[in-house]
Amino acid sequence: VPSEADVLFVPPLHADEIAELLIHHRLPSRMAGRIHKASGGNPRLALAVGRSLADARTPVHHAEALSLSGRARDLARQLLGAASPTVRGTLLLAALALRPTASLIRRAGRPTAEADLAAAERANLISLKEDGTVAFTAGVLPSTLVHDACWTERSDGHAALAQVVDDPVEAVRHRALATDVPDEQLAAEVAAAADTARSRGNSALAAELALLAAESTPVRQSGQRLARLVEAAEEAARAARADLAMRAATDLLARDAAPADRVRARLAVLDTAGQGLSGLDEIYVHAMEDSEGDTALRAAVQLRLAVKYVLADGDPVRSRAAAVESAALAGSVGDRKTAARALTVQARMDRVLGSPEAERVLAEARALEVFERPPGIRNAAQILTIRHALFDDRLTDARDQLNALLPLVERRGPVEDAIELFRTLAEIEARQGQSAAALAHAGRSLALTLEAGLSPGPAWYALALAETAGGSFARAASYARRSAQASEEEGDHVFLTRSLYALGRVQLIAGDVANALETLRRVQAGEHAQSTVDPSMLRWHEELAEALLANDAPEEAAALLADVRPVAERLGRATVLLGCDRAYALYLAAGGKSDEAAELLTRTADRFAVAGLPLERGRALIALARVERRRRRRSAAQQALQAAATDFERAGALPWLALVTEPPSRTTEPDPARGGALSSLTEAELRLALLVRQGASNQEAAAKLYLSVKTVEARLTRIYQKLDVRSRAQLATALNAWPGHRPALDTTDGPPAD
Repeated sequence: VPSEADVLFVPPLHADEIAELLIHHRLPSRMAGRIHKASGGNPRLALAVGRSLADARTPVHHAEALSLSGRARDLARQLLGAASPTVRGTLLLAALALRPTASLIRRAGRPTAEADLAAAERANLISLKEDGTVAFTAGVLPSTLVHDACWTERSDGHAALAQVVDDPVEAVRHRALATDVPDEQLAAEVAAAADTARSRGNSALAAELALLAAESTPVRQSGQRLARLVEAAEEAARAARADLAMRAATDLLARDAAPADRVRARLAVLDTAGQGLSGLDEIYVHAMEDSEGDTALRAAVQLRLAVKYVLADGDPVRSRAAAVESAALAGSVGDRKTAARALTVQARMDRVLGSPEAERVLAEARALEVFERPPGIRNAAQILTIRHALFDDRLTDARDQLNALLPLVERRGPVEDAIELFRTLAEIEARQGQSAAALAHAGRSLALTLEAGLSPGPAWYALALAETAGGSFARAASYARRSAQASEEEGDHVFLTRSLYALGRVQLIAGDVANALETLRRVQAGEHAQSTVDPSMLRWHEELAEALLANDAPEEAAALLADVRPVAERLGRATVLLGCDRAYALYLAAGGKSDEAAELLTRTADRFAVAGLPLERGRALIALARVERRRRRRSAAQQALQAAATDFERAGALPWLALVTEPPSRTTEPDPARGGALSSLTEAELRLALLVRQGASNQEAAAKLYLSVKTVEARLTRIYQKLDVRSRAQLATALNAWPGHRPALDTTDGPPAD
């Protein structure tokens, strides 16, 4: 018989952990937020809900939390079976209410509400908050209660609640849900309630009410119903409610709607798609057809196409052309808002393509931009101006602009605007060395993303950067991999490349050079495929150059740096040049020019300090310590490491600090200050030598180092020449004083040994 000790109560998983669980089980990660709400973090229930949603063919109705079937419903019914019919009746009222409390449910006709809710809490179906509100432990529970109740039970419940709620907006909602008979007066009241919810900043409720108003409109008033469906679709787009936008659009497109209304409904669906624009080609095609002859609508469609071409197709040239056409069309009819958005996309593509016109076009977009309440930040000139400041490392300016916008967006703005601001703020702070703030803001961006049911790819990318700055290299790599997978699911070329960059960078920093090289080559291929010219937007060149140096490909590294430097000079990307200088110094060191390398790294570290980039300065100092160690200047090397440690400590950059403060291991690489000929080996040569000492064949070493057998043979020949040995046995003897090897941070040697 099991004892109490055999029962293990596992706490609910967080939404981020649910997302990781979904990836493991090959379910779309964008479902993570809704599945977390539905399951309450229960892994078994989460997987059942995930598979149910993945198989669903219809969008979620506003009267249900989720549209579920199969195993998910069965599990929910098993859980609810622990409650008596009386308790389940009380819970149904709680499920129908927007803000259920024991008092509200009692007034709505359940005199035993307090006792029923206490019993439900003991059964772990709900929790009673300090303010008296009732919260279900899993969203699938109220959904199943509503789903399994007959129409009469639901109607009676809504009618009872309509009589006792204090908020008139909630009262109108319940009255509308209590009847299935369309009524124009009621529909008008619901539409007015939607306006009130919008003015309060509750965009999700406003979207639900807008759709409810449309569905409450009598069939004979088809024009009014169609107008309300369009409004509902657009309100759902503002609220990032893809389910409601799709429902409104589906209803409208099944009717005899005007071409303009069909276009507006389709655009609303596109606007709720987030990063996932692949597979929506039919919507774009029909929108183009229906916008024929309407210049303003054609401009709006071209604007959406411009976004699609860069995100889903990875084609900034085509994106720029569509943006130029959209801006011209919108300008011809005086549509300042669309013209400003189109010019913003054009400026973004000009920056990608390395055009000197980018800033002029962006200034033109800012001059046209219409200030809105609530503000529209995402894809607006205002946020692109901030991102350009980020790319240029004008970080204080960028941060100040964002902090001025954030309170307004948090109070009144759409959720996607808040997500964009928190993510951008995290990127700025990670670059600036504000590690704790970067982690907090990236986490906030992810929480809002999952809550809104959007793809977590961009938020995971921001978290990867934040974790690299001040969290954990292992977590940074995990978030970067998740971001890459989510971006691949969505067909998002832009964030796929960004997430691979974040992964390759942290792999290189943490010493996983072989995988870093493979990952960064994918970044290089992606950037070339997307015709990206400006090197400041994603600084992969310096990272790939260092990975190439570590893998004994100095000439390829030098060629890469020689290609990017003229572009950075032409565009005035000063800190890009500093990153290239750090990598070039390592190239000099690998070529035996350690004095020149040390001088260049000293200047580079100082310039990074002036630019306000403490982590970059610390990284340059680590490289300097290694070069000084090669020069057998142990004191200078130690001073560089201590200076780097000071920078990292001030920034709260814990993983970086660990790199320079770990006590040296007996199983680390040989110390050049004591090492004779072994000090002449490069990092790549030393890794190969250690594998050979362990008994690896040339083929096995090639597989482990991601090299060809010919490269291994050539590298082994150089090792023999440098160490003056003629066999594997002699090589092993030469290495016996150092029985193992831990890969170093950058490209040559690790921290000086004491």
